[in-house]
Amino acid sequence: MSTHSVVEAKNQLSDLIDRALSGEDVVITRHGTPVVELRAVAPIPKRITQADIDWVRARRAPRLNSSVDAGRLVSDMRDEDDERLLRR
Repeated sequence: MSTHSVVEAKNQLSDLIDRALSGEDVVITRHGTPVVELRAVAPIPKRITQADIDWVRARRAPRLNSSVDAGRLVSDMRDEDDERLLRR
């Protein structure tokens, strides 16, 4: 972490910003007391485009048989496991 007075920060602002962007903790003091911390802002996420949606649709796995609801599917799977354990 680097600490700089307001006067130093005014004279070296561009350099301090670059250092903060590279991950260094930069603190600015006034009369020896820390008052401001410079740090990089999280990048704005890229907007989802129609091309992104089309790409996902083209690569997603097909849906399973939708005639069976999730609760029935889990019950059937549990029953299969129970039968397998009984056969041992």
